[in-house]
Amino acid sequence: MNDTTLQINLKHLLINQKKCIGLQFYPNKVIQALIKEIPDTKWSPKFNMVFVPNTKVHLDAIFKKFNGVAWVNTSHFFTNKLINTNNEEVNIDWFRKRERHPDYRHCPEEYLQKLELKKYANNTVKTYVVCFEAFINYYKNFKLLEINEELIRKYLQKLIQEGKSNSYLNQSINSIKFYYEIVLEMPNRFYSIERPRKENKLPKVISKEEVTAIINATNNIKHKCLLSVLYSAGLRRSELLNLKVIDIDSKRMLIRVEASKGNKDRMTLLSKKTLQDLRIYFKKYKPQKWLFEGQDGKQYSPTSLVKVMKIACKKAGIKKEVTPHTFRHSFANHLLENGTDLRYIQSLLGHSSTKTTELYTHVAINSFIGIKNPLDDE
Repeated sequence: MNDTTLQINLKHLLINQKKCIGLQFYPNKVIQALIKEIPDTKWSPKFNMVFVPNTKVHLDAIFKKFNGVAWVNTSHFFTNKLINTNNEEVNIDWFRKRERHPDYRHCPEEYLQKLELKKYANNTVKTYVVCFEAFINYYKNFKLLEINEELIRKYLQKLIQEGKSNSYLNQSINSIKFYYEIVLEMPNRFYSIERPRKENKLPKVISKEEVTAIINATNNIKHKCLLSVLYSAGLRRSELLNLKVIDIDSKRMLIRVEASKGNKDRMTLLSKKTLQDLRIYFKKYKPQKWLFEGQDGKQYSPTSLVKVMKIACKKAGIKKEVTPHTFRHSFANHLLENGTDLRYIQSLLGHSSTKTTELYTHVAINSFIGIKNPLDDE
């Protein structure tokens, strides 16, 4: 049915700290007459719409009353979001076991439980908890159910005035929406909260010579393999640290990356030079489960990886800011400059869209070699 005048949009509302169903529709005598026949209908001046209690009885009554009369749009009411099937072991006990400070508002237990049930990645869990606790401590004197869209906007405005990045703003919005829409099971309740405009920043890359200099400046074979695998496979930092010994397929010269961003598995390249170094590393360190292990056989830590890279950069005389992600960007850029098809690069990086991979065309040197600068035109 395409007639928008015969359409009712269901919305999640919170009125007097109780879940309600909002019914939004264009003025229509038929719909208005049928609305009055639904039990417990009331008008909300604040939301400018009719509402009923959020119960199965009232929801069934709405569908029954408008069956064959008007289209009941539930796109803002129900969610089809699947539970994450991430294979990574989710461990958030450390949030529960933290030292409790009486003047600090901690994340509700139901928030942590839902993160566990949804099997969110550990990095996402940490980000959500940190961002949500910053939010609820800003409104320490408000009950969580009293916080509305206006207060959320004021908090986001504060973050903008503090100079927080767009990435941090989006993480904060996601953490807030997770509580009110996922934990409280009110999907799209804050559908009108504005997000910052997406930034299209060019990836920062370094030359192959600089990459080689950094790798060769490492202190030992483990550190050398860490940086070699990171670059030669085009991995994200978390993907590198989550690699297991069994993920190295030396027969096919491939590396298996499990449950990466977007919960996708993929295969990427294994360098012949890196494989030779890995065999030396295996004999010396004998890793059991994780490809790169720290103390007591646990996963190598992200902070240790960054430290290894900083020390290597300093020894190599590289003054540019180089991060683990710089290696990933450089891997893609160097493949493109060598003539590798963009679709293959997309697959190796695990990008969902070619638009993300196409950013590398803006920094590839060979894209500009044949262009004559007008200043040099005689």
